[in-house]
Amino acid sequence: MHAVNTDSRRVTRSVPGRLAAPAGVLAAVAAAFAYVGAVDPDEPGHYPVCPLLRYTGLYCPGCGGLRSAHAFVHGDFPAALQDNALAVLGYLGFAALWTVWVVHAARGRPLRIDPRPGLVWSLGALLLVFTVVRNLPFGGWLHP
Repeated sequence: MHAVNTDSRRVTRSVPGRLAAPAGVLAAVAAAFAYVGAVDPDEPGHYPVCPLLRYTGLYCPGCGGLRSAHAFVHGDFPAALQDNALAVLGYLGFAALWTVWVVHAARGRPLRIDPRPGLVWSLGALLLVFTVVRNLPFGGWLHP
């Protein structure tokens, strides 16, 4: 059900209509986590092998992410952090961002994500440092 606000010429929707997109995203993410929780990544043949690891022996920033998600779903947070600490930060960041999105949608305000360049560069640097350190001899504690 749509109502047109004649003052601003903006189309407003009901609260359930505004929450449809966040609910759909949550359903998709929950289904992916449920699948990874049910199908153990440590069992061979269920998931493809990381091509970077297969051909170079180097861990990419995502290596161990499926095992991390599997452990996270089962409540084994130390194992999830051991398998891929950056992925766990990503799960928590997604949860926080999704919550902010739901609050904005419920209030009828659009969510604008406009990160400053410093934040984007910092996240990129974190990803790069994580990738490099986990592939160095002293970074063995970051191996999946």
